[in-house]
Amino acid sequence: MVRTLGLIELNSIAKGYEVVDVMLKAADVSLLKAHSICPGKFLTLVSGDVGAVKSAVESGLIAGGENVVDHLVLPNLSAQIIPAITGCSMVVLEDSIAVLEFFSIASAVVAADCALKAANVNLVDLRLGFAIGGKAFVTLTGDVSGITAAAEAGARIGEETGLLVNKVVIPRPHPSMRHVFL
Repeated sequence: MVRTLGLIELNSIAKGYEVVDVMLKAADVSLLKAHSICPGKFLTLVSGDVGAVKSAVESGLIAGGENVVDHLVLPNLSAQIIPAITGCSMVVLEDSIAVLEFFSIASAVVAADCALKAANVNLVDLRLGFAIGGKAFVTLTGDVSGITAAAEAGARIGEETGLLVNKVVIPRPHPSMRHVFL
C-alpha cells in the first residue's frame, strides 16, 4: 500500500498546471488531486513510494520557483488519509466528533496524520482549500477519550506553526447533526 504523500501549493493557477506536468514526468507517482483552490491558488497532491514522491516534489519545487506557497513530503502516512482526500472514505459517525481548522493545507494534512496516529479514531473528512477561503479542516470521529486525545495531538501541529484557526470537540452530537458531517 502507498504510504507517502507529496503536496505542492502555488499562488499561480497557470504555474500549477506546469508543475503538475513536471512532477508526473519526474517520477512514477500517482496523481491524487490537481486543481485550483481558494483564493486563486493551485494544489497538487501525489502519492507513491518515498523516493518517487521526494523526486516529484523536488522537481515541482524547482519548476514552481517563487510561486510555491507551501509543500510537504509525508512518508508513513496513515492509511485513512488518501481515501479521505480522494473522497473514497466510508466512515460511520461514532460517539464524538472533532473538527480541526487550519490556515494551511499542509498543516491540516500533517495534523490529520498525527491525530490518527495518536488515538483509535476515524477520519470523516479532510477538506483542502476549495470553497473555504484557502483554509483546510479535518473532521474525526470516535469515542470521547480517543477524540479528545486525537484533537489535542492534531491541534499541536497548528499551534506550533501558528496556523491553527480553531479546534472543537463535540461529545455525543445531537442525532440531527449526523447528516451535517457526512
